[in-house]
Amino acid sequence: MSQSKKVQVIGGGLAGTEAAWQVAQAGIAVVFYEMRPLVDSPAHHTEELAELVCSNSFGAMSSDRSTGLLQSELRTLGSIIMRKADLHCVPAGGALAVDRSQFSKDLTETLKSHPLVDFRRQEVNEISLDENLITILATGPLTSKPLADSLAKLTGKEYLSFFDAASPILIGESINREIAFIASRYDKGEAAYINCPFNREEYLNFYQQLIQAEQAELKDFERESAKFFEGCLPIEELARRGEDTMRYGPLKPVGLIDTRYPKHRPYAVVQLRQEDKAGQLWNMVGFQTNLRWGEQKRIFQLIPGLKEAEFVRFGVMHRNTFLNSPELLKPTLQLRQYPNLLAAGQLIGTEGYIAAAAGGMLAGINAVRLVMGLEPVIVPSTTMMGALFDFISSAQAKHFQPMPPNFGIMPELEKPIRSKIERYGAYRDRSLSQLKQWQNEYRIPTNVS
Repeated sequence: MSQSKKVQVIGGGLAGTEAAWQVAQAGIAVVFYEMRPLVDSPAHHTEELAELVCSNSFGAMSSDRSTGLLQSELRTLGSIIMRKADLHCVPAGGALAVDRSQFSKDLTETLKSHPLVDFRRQEVNEISLDENLITILATGPLTSKPLADSLAKLTGKEYLSFFDAASPILIGESINREIAFIASRYDKGEAAYINCPFNREEYLNFYQQLIQAEQAELKDFERESAKFFEGCLPIEELARRGEDTMRYGPLKPVGLIDTRYPKHRPYAVVQLRQEDKAGQLWNMVGFQTNLRWGEQKRIFQLIPGLKEAEFVRFGVMHRNTFLNSPELLKPTLQLRQYPNLLAAGQLIGTEGYIAAAAGGMLAGINAVRLVMGLEPVIVPSTTMMGALFDFISSAQAKHFQPMPPNFGIMPELEKPIRSKIERYGAYRDRSLSQLKQWQNEYRIPTNVS
């Protein structure tokens, strides 16, 4: 295809990778920038594209769940992220989790080998307003300072920010299986989680040690502005909210039975989720943390079954920065003042891996349409994808906070349904039907080859 306008994608996370793929698969050349490893990130550990930093889980798979519905929508539209996630999945009960190493390596090779992707490991310090250049910003919560300054100058708006944290990962062979047991909550899906059960005395001791533990310094972050996103609270912050808070959150014991002792009910349970296909590495579910590494080892080895645990990665914390999207973005993901500039991913205030991929998908689709001289499209708000972008572009700017996929942001059904299961199923049916109609109406290709 002969094109008068050029396309560039800045940022090699989930959103940028999806966007670059969509542009290239439409037959349009794209320059794809990723600054790692030339410029380090405080949260990343590799130089691969679409590295999963916090967790290896994409959330519930069932399409009558919010994340599962968004996954289904992306599969319908031909998402490369979903294709590789399905290919590299690992057991996780009712959730979609992946071998994060193989997932990212595969995506890196796939994008680098595409004939229309000019992949450059290079930092971009300034945003160009060349009228013949379409730019997709997908630089994520750790946008480099020079580029962040350029964007702030361009928009006249400061970033919003909070602090995000990642969970530790440990070696499976170091887990005491005589204490821990394999099960999924309520036996949903395959028995995929390793569960470490507390009795009351063990839990209270763990709780006391956790709330008294020494935290890591925030280093370059401004301590006075630190706040946490509710969906990714450090476990120690959660514990400080009350003795039983963890037991009603990530450590809730309900629905988890050790079949060896069917009459025993644990007081609390720590769940471990498989990280790799071989089952050698396990992630501590809900254990995002900013504790010092020595404290993490000392306290987490108090968890039953983890006395001899060997950690391959301790938890880390980093700043998560995002735009005030209601003031700056259209639901097409174009900046209101600069239609050739689009943004996607956590940078725009969507939360979660699948939401980032969805942003990359729409930004890629609309970049293609701009090159072809077509009007950018808005995804119907009756879909999870459309509802998410409608929300971030129309919420109250004064109180804007990152938003994950959820049914609460979708338009109500024409006829109210009292049963939650039936209601979510109706949301799903409406969404997938109207997404397909939208795709056909605007001739959106399914780029899965």
